[in-house]
Amino acid sequence: MQKDEVQKALDRFKDHIIAQAKRNLTNKDKNVSKKLYNSIEGEVKVFPNSIGMYFSMEEYGAYQDLGVKGKKSASKAPQSPFRFGSGTGKKGGLTAAMEKWVTQRRIQFKDRKSGKFMSYKSTAWLMTRSIYSKGIKPSLFFTKPFEAAYKNLPNELIDKYGLEASKLFNDIIKQPK
Repeated sequence: MQKDEVQKALDRFKDHIIAQAKRNLTNKDKNVSKKLYNSIEGEVKVFPNSIGMYFSMEEYGAYQDLGVKGKKSASKAPQSPFRFGSGTGKKGGLTAAMEKWVTQRRIQFKDRKSGKFMSYKSTAWLMTRSIYSKGIKPSLFFTKPFEAAYKNLPNELIDKYGLEASKLFNDIIKQPK
């Protein structure tokens, strides 16, 4: 394959992944603020003996895609490299994000005793506690399109550059924004 053909094939690969990932976010109702949706980008560079492929998105996109193990249970995301309570995340970040999320979606729980609606802050706190303990189920909004698009890459391209799907995906998803 010529360099131009490789570039075109990989650009189609990148564009397809991005389009499908964005569609998945919308279909899975994970596109309220459009912040993650608008942040998904990619770049492909072809060199004589190698290629460079880069995808970027908001940091929490990786958590949405691969899920997060809970502090008490890993059953929702047993394969995830992420875990709540590991001490690596921002303190209070989940609580602040949940407050914004429940307010945007106008979600309010009812108090069992009085039957009155709770404040957004109380609702967010209850949801945060549950998510922190149980984790986040993987949505695979990016992983599935990546794997599907990889299967459609020309064999000549895979052989020439020695592309292995799992290694390529792991290198791409671990890149910082």
